[in-house]
Amino acid sequence: MIRAESLTKSFLSGGRPLVVVKDISFQIEPKAFVAIVGPSGSGKTTLLGLLAGLDRPTGGRVVLDGQDLNTLDEDGRARFRSERVGFVFQSFHLIPTLTAQENVQVPLELRGEDAEQRAAELLQRVGLGGREHHYPSQLSGGEQQRVALARAFSIRPRILFADEPTGNLDAATGARVISIMTELNEEIGTTMVLVTHDADLAAKAHRVIRLADGAVVHDSGNGMQAV
Repeated sequence: MIRAESLTKSFLSGGRPLVVVKDISFQIEPKAFVAIVGPSGSGKTTLLGLLAGLDRPTGGRVVLDGQDLNTLDEDGRARFRSERVGFVFQSFHLIPTLTAQENVQVPLELRGEDAEQRAAELLQRVGLGGREHHYPSQLSGGEQQRVALARAFSIRPRILFADEPTGNLDAATGARVISIMTELNEEIGTTMVLVTHDADLAAKAHRVIRLADGAVVHDSGNGMQAV
């Protein structure tokens, strides 16, 4: 489902290259639930962006659901993501002028699909039945994240990427979000890759990849031990 080959990303810092992802290679199988963990500054979010095609690597390549992302231009990557990829972010990224249901409907409408019933069903599924006509400002942080989850799963994505999905939530609300994510992963068969500092969330994953200084130092999926 996801193959990273010698993936490297560097930026110029003070006129010198700063390597934030260093020659990373691994494969993720379909329907897997993978957590990427590590200290702040270890390259987790940069790696997630590369895997999702939100950024281009300095070296190496990503093959996502059979598609070599290096062969696509920006528009091509955007189309690919809209068809097969869902996203959940720490800061929710809901459109403030749209209701919860309208936020969930957006990706469906962009695909020309009948959106209203699907959006209502998903909001019910994440425990927001009766809240569908509320705007983001009228929802708690946990409710907003559940709207974001419903939106991410609305197109039945083959792959879901999440960046600290419980980072802005209290422990109880985070646990509810974790439960919803794992249930949807099992029911829909979506491959999930997430960055997290949440030990409870990482413990739910089938596989944990740990980064330090831009490199993989532990991967429970291939027997690689921490160093």
